Amino acid sequence: MKWQGRRQSDNVEDRRGLSGGKVAVGGGVIGIIILLLNVFGGETGQTVGSALEQIQGGQTQTETAAPLSKEDEEMGNFVRVILADNEDIWSKIFEENGMTYKKPKLVLFRGSVNTACGGASSASGPFYCPGDQKVYMDLGFFEELKTKFGAKGGDFAIAYVIAHEIGHHIQTLLGTSAKMRQAQEGKSEAEANKLSVALELQADFYAGVWAHYNQQNLDTGDIDEALSAANAVGDDAIQSKMQGHVVPDSFTHGSSEQRMYWFKKGFKTGDIKQGTTFEEIQ
Repeated sequence: MKWQGRRQSDNVEDRRGLSGGKVAVGGGVIGIIILLLNVFGGETGQTVGSALEQIQGGQTQTETAAPLSKEDEEMGNFVRVILADNEDIWSKIFEENGMTYKKPKLVLFRGSVNTACGGASSASGPFYCPGDQKVYMDLGFFEELKTKFGAKGGDFAIAYVIAHEIGHHIQTLLGTSAKMRQAQEGKSEAEANKLSVALELQADFYAGVWAHYNQQNLDTGDIDEALSAANAVGDDAIQSKMQGHVVPDSFTHGSSEQRMYWFKKGFKTGDIKQGTTFEEIQ
Protein backbone atom coordinates (compact mmCIF):
# COMPACT_ATOMS: atom_id res chain seq x y z
CA MET A 1 0.00 0.00 0.00
CA LYS A 2 1.21 3.50 -0.79
CA TRP A 3 1.38 5.18 2.59
CA GLN A 4 4.79 6.82 3.12
CA GLY A 5 4.75 10.60 3.26
CA ARG A 6 0.99 10.87 3.71
CA ARG A 7 -1.08 12.48 6.48
CA GLN A 8 -0.94 10.78 9.86
CA SER A 9 -3.75 10.91 12.38
CA ASP A 10 -3.23 12.54 15.77
CA ASN A 11 -5.75 10.14 17.30
CA VAL A 12 -3.36 7.27 18.00
CA GLU A 13 -2.34 6.52 21.58
CA ASP A 14 0.88 4.52 21.45
CA ARG A 15 1.21 2.61 24.72
CA ARG A 16 3.64 0.00 23.40
CA GLY A 17 6.58 1.51 25.25
CA LEU A 18 4.79 1.19 28.58
CA SER A 19 2.61 -1.84 29.25
CA GLY A 20 1.48 -2.76 32.73
CA GLY A 21 -1.18 -4.51 34.74
CA LYS A 22 -2.03 -8.17 35.06
CA VAL A 23 -0.30 -10.10 32.33
CA ALA A 24 -0.96 -13.80 31.92
CA VAL A 25 2.08 -16.00 32.31
CA GLY A 26 2.52 -18.36 29.38
CA GLY A 27 -0.16 -18.45 26.71
CA GLY A 28 0.34 -21.38 24.43
CA VAL A 29 -2.55 -23.22 22.85
CA ILE A 30 -5.20 -21.91 25.26
CA GLY A 31 -4.27 -18.33 24.52
CA ILE A 32 -4.32 -18.97 20.77
CA ILE A 33 -7.75 -20.62 20.97
CA ILE A 34 -9.21 -17.67 22.86
CA LEU A 35 -7.59 -15.25 20.43
CA LEU A 36 -9.11 -17.01 17.46
CA LEU A 37 -12.55 -17.55 18.92
CA ASN A 38 -12.72 -13.83 19.67
CA VAL A 39 -10.72 -12.56 16.72
CA PHE A 40 -11.39 -8.94 15.85
CA GLY A 41 -13.08 -8.72 19.24
CA GLY A 42 -16.28 -7.30 17.83
CA GLU A 43 -17.58 -4.07 19.24
CA THR A 44 -18.41 -5.55 22.61
CA GLY A 45 -14.96 -5.11 24.10
CA GLN A 46 -15.36 -8.27 26.15
CA THR A 47 -12.59 -8.83 28.67
CA VAL A 48 -11.20 -11.94 27.04
CA GLY A 49 -7.89 -11.34 28.75
CA SER A 50 -9.56 -11.94 32.10
CA ALA A 51 -10.89 -15.27 30.88
CA LEU A 52 -7.44 -16.26 29.70
CA GLU A 53 -5.94 -15.43 33.10
CA GLN A 54 -8.55 -17.51 34.89
CA ILE A 55 -7.95 -20.52 32.65
CA GLN A 56 -4.21 -20.37 32.95
CA GLY A 57 -4.21 -19.69 36.66
CA GLY A 58 -0.89 -17.95 37.13
CA GLN A 59 -0.38 -14.29 36.43
CA THR A 60 1.99 -11.59 37.50
CA GLN A 61 1.76 -7.89 38.21
CA THR A 62 4.26 -6.11 36.04
CA GLU A 63 5.03 -2.83 34.34
CA THR A 64 7.68 -2.47 31.70
CA ALA A 65 9.05 0.41 29.70
CA ALA A 66 11.04 -0.18 26.56
CA PRO A 67 12.09 1.96 23.61
CA LEU A 68 10.46 1.24 20.28
CA SER A 69 12.54 -0.26 17.50
CA LYS A 70 12.73 1.37 14.08
CA GLU A 71 10.36 -1.32 12.82
CA ASP A 72 7.92 -0.51 15.62
CA GLU A 73 8.15 3.19 14.84
CA GLU A 74 7.46 2.53 11.17
CA MET A 75 4.48 0.34 11.99
CA GLY A 76 3.10 3.05 14.25
CA ASN A 77 3.41 5.57 11.42
CA PHE A 78 1.62 3.17 9.08
CA VAL A 79 -1.25 2.77 11.55
CA ARG A 80 -1.54 6.55 11.85
CA VAL A 81 -1.85 6.86 8.06
CA ILE A 82 -4.53 4.17 7.89
CA LEU A 83 -6.48 5.84 10.67
CA ALA A 84 -6.17 9.18 8.87
CA ASP A 85 -7.53 7.55 5.70
CA ASN A 86 -10.52 6.28 7.64
CA GLU A 87 -11.07 9.70 9.20
CA ASP A 88 -11.05 11.46 5.83
CA ILE A 89 -13.24 8.94 4.03
CA TRP A 90 -15.83 8.46 6.75
CA SER A 91 -16.04 12.19 7.46
CA LYS A 92 -16.88 12.71 3.79
CA ILE A 93 -19.43 9.89 3.69
CA PHE A 94 -21.14 11.10 6.85
CA GLU A 95 -21.23 14.68 5.56
CA GLU A 96 -22.79 13.52 2.29
CA ASN A 97 -25.52 11.85 4.33
CA GLY A 98 -26.20 14.87 6.55
CA MET A 99 -24.31 13.58 9.58
CA THR A 100 -21.14 14.42 11.50
CA TYR A 101 -18.45 11.80 11.95
CA LYS A 102 -16.94 11.56 15.43
CA LYS A 103 -13.37 10.33 15.14
CA PRO A 104 -12.38 7.41 17.38
CA LYS A 105 -9.03 6.92 19.08
CA LEU A 106 -6.80 3.95 18.29
CA VAL A 107 -4.64 2.50 21.07
CA LEU A 108 -1.52 0.46 20.32
CA PHE A 109 -0.41 -1.73 23.21
CA ARG A 110 1.62 -4.80 24.10
CA GLY A 111 0.59 -7.58 26.41
CA SER A 112 -2.32 -6.04 28.29
CA VAL A 113 -4.40 -2.90 28.39
CA ASN A 114 -7.08 -1.27 30.53
CA THR A 115 -10.18 -0.01 28.74
CA ALA A 116 -13.61 1.37 29.56
CA CYS A 117 -14.85 -2.14 28.77
CA GLY A 118 -12.47 -3.71 31.31
CA GLY A 119 -9.00 -5.17 31.13
CA ALA A 120 -7.86 -7.15 28.11
CA SER A 121 -4.78 -8.98 26.95
CA SER A 122 -3.26 -9.39 23.51
CA ALA A 123 -5.11 -12.73 23.38
CA SER A 124 -8.29 -10.74 22.78
CA GLY A 125 -7.20 -9.85 19.27
CA PRO A 126 -7.98 -6.35 17.96
CA PHE A 127 -11.25 -5.00 19.35
CA TYR A 128 -13.42 -1.91 19.61
CA CYS A 129 -14.73 -0.67 22.96
CA PRO A 130 -17.94 1.37 22.65
CA GLY A 131 -17.56 2.58 26.23
CA ASP A 132 -14.65 4.86 25.31
CA GLN A 133 -15.06 4.67 21.50
CA LYS A 134 -11.51 3.43 21.03
CA VAL A 135 -9.96 0.69 18.90
CA TYR A 136 -7.35 -1.45 20.70
CA MET A 137 -4.62 -3.35 18.88
CA ASP A 138 -1.59 -5.41 19.82
CA LEU A 139 0.21 -5.64 16.48
CA GLY A 140 1.75 -8.98 17.44
CA PHE A 141 -1.61 -10.47 16.49
CA PHE A 142 -0.81 -10.18 12.80
CA GLU A 143 2.30 -12.33 13.02
CA GLU A 144 0.17 -15.05 14.66
CA LEU A 145 -2.40 -14.68 11.90
CA LYS A 146 0.24 -15.21 9.24
CA THR A 147 2.51 -17.84 10.74
CA LYS A 148 -0.03 -20.05 12.49
CA PHE A 149 -3.24 -19.64 10.54
CA GLY A 150 -2.29 -19.17 6.92
CA ALA A 151 -3.11 -15.53 6.18
CA LYS A 152 -0.83 -13.91 3.60
CA GLY A 153 0.18 -11.07 5.90
CA GLY A 154 1.26 -7.74 4.46
CA ASP A 155 0.41 -4.20 5.39
CA PHE A 156 -3.05 -4.23 3.85
CA ALA A 157 -4.12 -7.13 6.06
CA ILE A 158 -3.48 -4.79 8.98
CA ALA A 159 -5.32 -1.98 7.18
CA TYR A 160 -8.33 -4.27 6.69
CA VAL A 161 -8.50 -5.14 10.38
CA ILE A 162 -8.27 -1.48 11.39
CA ALA A 163 -11.04 -0.63 8.91
CA HIS A 164 -13.15 -3.50 10.30
CA GLU A 165 -12.85 -2.14 13.83
CA ILE A 166 -13.67 1.35 12.59
CA GLY A 167 -16.72 -0.32 11.07
CA HIS A 168 -17.84 -1.15 14.61
CA HIS A 169 -17.39 2.51 15.50
CA ILE A 170 -19.63 3.42 12.56
CA GLN A 171 -22.24 1.01 13.92
CA THR A 172 -22.03 2.65 17.33
CA LEU A 173 -22.47 6.13 15.84
CA LEU A 174 -25.43 5.00 13.72
CA GLY A 175 -27.11 3.17 16.61
CA THR A 176 -26.87 -0.21 14.88
CA SER A 177 -24.98 -1.86 17.72
CA ALA A 178 -27.51 -0.79 20.35
CA LYS A 179 -30.40 -2.03 18.20
CA MET A 180 -28.65 -5.35 17.69
CA ARG A 181 -28.14 -5.88 21.42
CA GLN A 182 -31.79 -5.02 22.06
CA ALA A 183 -32.89 -7.46 19.36
CA GLN A 184 -30.82 -10.23 20.98
CA GLU A 185 -32.84 -10.02 24.20
CA GLY A 186 -35.07 -13.04 24.66
CA LYS A 187 -33.60 -14.83 21.65
CA SER A 188 -32.17 -18.32 21.70
CA GLU A 189 -28.39 -18.58 21.59
CA ALA A 190 -28.49 -19.59 17.92
CA GLU A 191 -30.73 -16.66 16.98
CA ALA A 192 -28.65 -14.21 19.03
CA ASN A 193 -25.53 -15.52 17.29
CA LYS A 194 -27.08 -14.78 13.89
CA LEU A 195 -27.48 -11.14 14.88
CA SER A 196 -23.86 -11.05 16.05
CA VAL A 197 -22.77 -12.50 12.70
CA ALA A 198 -24.77 -9.81 10.88
CA LEU A 199 -23.02 -7.10 12.92
CA GLU A 200 -19.58 -8.51 12.15
CA LEU A 201 -20.26 -8.95 8.45
CA GLN A 202 -21.52 -5.39 8.22
CA ALA A 203 -18.22 -4.23 9.76
CA ASP A 204 -16.44 -6.21 7.03
CA PHE A 205 -18.67 -4.49 4.47
CA TYR A 206 -17.74 -1.07 5.88
CA ALA A 207 -14.06 -2.05 5.62
CA GLY A 208 -14.69 -2.75 1.94
CA VAL A 209 -16.39 0.63 1.52
CA TRP A 210 -13.30 2.29 2.98
CA ALA A 211 -11.07 0.38 0.55
CA HIS A 212 -13.34 1.43 -2.34
CA TYR A 213 -12.65 5.09 -1.65
CA ASN A 214 -8.94 4.49 -1.08
CA GLN A 215 -8.14 2.71 -4.35
CA GLN A 216 -5.65 5.36 -5.48
CA ASN A 217 -3.35 4.24 -2.66
CA LEU A 218 -3.62 0.48 -3.19
CA ASP A 219 -0.90 -1.72 -4.63
CA THR A 220 -1.42 -4.86 -6.67
CA GLY A 221 -2.24 -7.67 -4.26
CA ASP A 222 -3.61 -5.49 -1.46
CA ILE A 223 -7.18 -6.70 -1.81
CA ASP A 224 -5.94 -10.30 -1.92
CA GLU A 225 -4.18 -9.67 1.41
CA ALA A 226 -7.43 -8.42 2.95
CA LEU A 227 -9.38 -11.38 1.58
CA SER A 228 -6.75 -13.78 2.87
CA ALA A 229 -7.10 -12.31 6.36
CA ALA A 230 -10.92 -12.45 6.12
CA ASN A 231 -10.70 -16.08 5.03
CA ALA A 232 -8.36 -16.99 7.90
CA VAL A 233 -10.69 -15.57 10.57
CA GLY A 234 -13.95 -17.09 9.36
CA ASP A 235 -15.70 -19.04 12.10
CA ASP A 236 -15.67 -22.21 10.02
CA ALA A 237 -11.95 -21.95 9.31
CA ILE A 238 -11.18 -21.35 12.99
CA GLN A 239 -13.41 -24.17 14.25
CA SER A 240 -12.05 -26.60 11.68
CA LYS A 241 -8.47 -25.87 12.76
CA MET A 242 -9.10 -25.83 16.49
CA GLN A 243 -11.71 -28.55 17.01
CA GLY A 244 -11.79 -30.51 13.76
CA HIS A 245 -15.44 -29.86 13.00
CA VAL A 246 -17.78 -26.95 12.33
CA VAL A 247 -20.88 -25.90 14.31
CA PRO A 248 -22.70 -23.21 12.27
CA ASP A 249 -25.17 -22.31 15.05
CA SER A 250 -22.23 -21.24 17.20
CA PHE A 251 -20.85 -18.80 14.61
CA THR A 252 -20.54 -15.25 15.93
CA HIS A 253 -18.47 -13.58 13.18
CA GLY A 254 -19.47 -15.38 9.98
CA SER A 255 -17.92 -17.97 7.72
CA SER A 256 -14.84 -17.33 5.60
CA GLU A 257 -17.04 -17.14 2.51
CA GLN A 258 -19.39 -14.63 4.14
CA ARG A 259 -16.59 -12.43 5.42
CA MET A 260 -14.93 -12.28 2.02
CA TYR A 261 -18.26 -11.73 0.24
CA TRP A 262 -19.25 -8.72 2.34
CA PHE A 263 -15.82 -7.11 2.16
CA LYS A 264 -15.87 -7.51 -1.61
CA LYS A 265 -19.41 -6.11 -1.82
CA GLY A 266 -18.38 -2.99 0.09
CA PHE A 267 -15.29 -2.63 -2.08
CA LYS A 268 -17.27 -3.02 -5.29
CA THR A 269 -20.21 -0.74 -4.46
CA GLY A 270 -18.82 1.88 -2.08
CA ASP A 271 -22.44 2.40 -1.01
CA ILE A 272 -23.09 2.21 2.75
CA LYS A 273 -26.80 1.63 2.08
CA GLN A 274 -26.00 -1.78 0.62
CA GLY A 275 -24.61 -3.19 3.86
CA THR A 276 -27.86 -5.07 4.43
CA THR A 277 -26.39 -7.94 6.40
CA PHE A 278 -29.20 -8.03 8.97
CA GLU A 279 -31.83 -8.47 6.28
CA GLU A 280 -29.88 -11.19 4.49
CA ILE A 281 -28.67 -13.20 7.48
CA GLN A 282 -32.18 -13.83 8.86
